[in-house]
Amino acid sequence: MLIRTEAPADILTIDRLLKHAFPTEAEAKLVMRLRENSKFTLSLVACTDEGEVIGHALFSPVTLNGEDLSWQGLAPLAVHEDYRRQGIAAELIKEGFDSLRDFGYPVCVVLGDPDYYARQGFQSCDEMGFECAWDVPKGAFRIAELVEGQCAGRSGRIDYAPEFSEL
Repeated sequence: MLIRTEAPADILTIDRLLKHAFPTEAEAKLVMRLRENSKFTLSLVACTDEGEVIGHALFSPVTLNGEDLSWQGLAPLAVHEDYRRQGIAAELIKEGFDSLRDFGYPVCVVLGDPDYYARQGFQSCDEMGFECAWDVPKGAFRIAELVEGQCAGRSGRIDYAPEFSEL
């Protein structure tokens, strides 16, 4: 398996992957809007040895109390159903963290399964004094410091790009 940044030739394949990975087309539409509005920071794909795209992770800017601190949000994260439970999503997250850290992005948030994302290094936003702009289940909003100490002394509301609210 190879993880690399998205190429223009991947766009339609990613769109199909997202439409099949989620119950609605909302995530696929979101990615297209973020791409059209240049509102994403990093788009990664996981490929088989034959080059087939089987996974995707998108990272986009978030703000804390309206301030741009170069923090990022992971959404969506998808793996083709035939390749799930093989660690591909975890590898996409790890590669994303490494790339974000290398480019100076110190924090990443995610909204999702608390148990899964805890295993990937995310902590509860609730416990760290951060809240999501939306009403979400307790523990589902998670945060990971990619650079140590970036959350210290901070708290408040984290907002995703406006495109997320259009879903």
